[in-house]
Amino acid sequence: MEKLQYIKKFGESYMDIAEEIRRIEEELKKTPYNKATQKHIARLKAKLAKLREKAQSRSGGGGGKGYAVKKSGDATAAFVGFPSVGKSTLLNKLTNANSEVGAYAFTTLTIVPGVLEYKGAKIQLLDAPGIIVGASSGKGRGTEVLSAVRSADLILLTVDIYTLEHLPVIERELYNVGIRLDQKPPDVKIKVKDRGGINVTSTVPLTKIDKDTIEAILNEYRIHNADVVIREDISVEQFIDVVAGNRVYIPSLVVVNKIDLADEEYLKYIEERLKEFGKDYVLVSGNKEINLDLLKEKIYNKLGFIKIYLKPQGKKPDFDEPLIMRKGATVKDVCEKLHRDFVKNFRYALVWGKSVKYPGQRVGLDHKLEDEDILTIVIKRS
Repeated sequence: MEKLQYIKKFGESYMDIAEEIRRIEEELKKTPYNKATQKHIARLKAKLAKLREKAQSRSGGGGGKGYAVKKSGDATAAFVGFPSVGKSTLLNKLTNANSEVGAYAFTTLTIVPGVLEYKGAKIQLLDAPGIIVGASSGKGRGTEVLSAVRSADLILLTVDIYTLEHLPVIERELYNVGIRLDQKPPDVKIKVKDRGGINVTSTVPLTKIDKDTIEAILNEYRIHNADVVIREDISVEQFIDVVAGNRVYIPSLVVVNKIDLADEEYLKYIEERLKEFGKDYVLVSGNKEINLDLLKEKIYNKLGFIKIYLKPQGKKPDFDEPLIMRKGATVKDVCEKLHRDFVKNFRYALVWGKSVKYPGQRVGLDHKLEDEDILTIVIKRS
């Protein structure tokens, strides 16, 4: 009986949140943007962001059974799209996975992992269940799917030649669960204080947001005393992202499947539409295995891999089997990948290559490595 009452209360609470989201969305549509309304609009957007986070947590956005996948390999890329666009076929052709394929919607009911081995890198590919409109609000277990792909290093926005109109829909659903595609975190620092009010410092002219709007957003998040330092011309939405603090920034690649069903003229039309969308893309056919090597190359390049050649002390570098890392990797990242005790017992490292001023330069754990650097790690001996 208590469980039934809890479920009833839980459901009512979620419905209340969904209704409030709809109400604010309608108010935003009806409110004209001008100098007099910009502060009010910013408050509404901040409220909307908070409500969406609540809705995700109430609808199981933390991930459900079968949706938690342990990351493995050198990086992870996830196919995300509507049902029946061929995500499972692509996964099966690119990896060692066995994702069920069918000519009907919702064949994939859990997230299926596979491993693509390419140019020495092991890339984990995920086939996520198809999402639908409203997925970010919990429809079709959408929040569980979308939350599970938040940890991916690359999002593969997957459509077929007849469903290009799904691309902005997928992007919007991802946006609503805090996934920012092809963006970098805004260069903004917020230091909350006990007193002193809101102090805003900007190193660049702000054309999309002003101090009053910044204060309004912070107050909506119950922050009344803080030092804010802004180093780029940010928008209201970007500032809300910084305050919310739970956004992830992931690169994307558009994958258009089933090109074997189109003639040359229609493919040209598709490419024109994709150029308007403004994202990097690749046209493929999973069934006919067309352009799959190009897709592998694009995935590899988008993930920003670099090769690090390890050189044991007193020996030659191993040029045959480089260590595959991501761009921006540090010596510490390499140590953590090689052995869990390497960081604890680290003394120093020697580097030859583009990241240092002279060959064999001695560096610490925080040193950033470049592609094709040669690295020697010196550890304490027990």
